[in-house]
This record gives sequence, C-alpha cells and structure tokens, in this order.
Amino acid sequence: MPPPETPLTPARILEATEDVLRRYGPAKATVVDVARALGVSHGSVYRHFRSKTALREAVTDRWLDQEHDSLSRIAHAKAPAAERLEGWLRTLFAAKRRKAGADPELFATYVALASENSETVARHVGTMLDHLTTIVESGIAGGEFTMRDARATARALWDATAQFHDPVYAPRWSDPDMDLAFAAVCELLLDGLRAH
Repeated sequence: MPPPETPLTPARILEATEDVLRRYGPAKATVVDVARALGVSHGSVYRHFRSKTALREAVTDRWLDQEHDSLSRIAHAKAPAAERLEGWLRTLFAAKRRKAGADPELFATYVALASENSETVARHVGTMLDHLTTIVESGIAGGEFTMRDARATARALWDATAQFHDPVYAPRWSDPDMDLAFAAVCELLLDGLRAH
C-alpha cells in the first residue's frame, strides 16, 4: 500500500519554492517548476497562491520574517533599554551574516526577490522600526534615554546601523574588522542616547 499523501499546504509550497529558487534562480524559476517539485499540477499551487507574484511575495515575507520572533522577544524583554538595544542589533546582524554566509546563492536570490517586492520590504522595515521604537520608548520612560521622539530615534538607529543589516553591505560582513566596527557603532549610539 502506498504511503498516504502529504497534504499540500502553503508551508510545503514555500519550502519547494525555496528549493526551486536555489536551483534555478529568480529569473528562471516558475510556478510549473514548483508544482513539478511537489508532484502536483500548477493549478494546485495557484489554489494557495493566486499568482507567481503572490508566491514570490510570500517566499520573500517568509525569509524576511525569520528573525521577527526572536527580535520581538528582545524588544519586549524586561531588561534595561540599552542592553536590549545592543542585543537586538547584535541578533539582527548575526542573523543577516548567517543567511549571507550559509547559502550565498540563496541569499542573492532573496535580495533580488526583495528588490521586486517593495511593499514586502516596507512591511519588514516597519516591523523592525516598531521593535526599535518599543525599546527607545521604554528607555525614555525609564530615564535611560534623553530623546523626545521615539519613532524618529528608531529610524535614525536603523539608518545608522545599515552596514550591519542592509544586504548591499553583505560582502563586507565577513571582514575581520566588522565585529570591532559593530561594537564601535553600538557604543557611539548608546552613548548618544543616554541621559547625561
């Protein structure tokens, strides 16, 4: 008797899409390739994702969202704001480095997909800014930070640390001096935020 079929779920489709993207790249990967990898018709894939664009957006979302839970836990932890901010930035940088180093071809594929999906990237950045805003607000409320506008400060922190999370800088993330550069930037930012 053949084993029971595994149900076709959005998660299975996204996993197969990732494999197809790794194999063919974003320019050549098709929904038919994804369906073939799953052993189903392309119509079955379209029942879960209404178009190739929707499928690519979902894959990009999944990739960008991988660290959201751990970063959210840091942002909402019961710890001093300065400690949470440094931990949040360090966790984000480590995650980006890991993604770029573990599978450079897939990382390049996702960077290409992200550039096609500006709304998906905007949602991701919005979530990151929400985390940073939460940390800064608690730092202001607790007297650790002197800033007045938490959201503007969060945006400035995001922009000031771009070289540690923006994929355009990925080729530098393996440089031997990047950890020292990260520590120096964190120290400068935290010193600027602290009440004197």
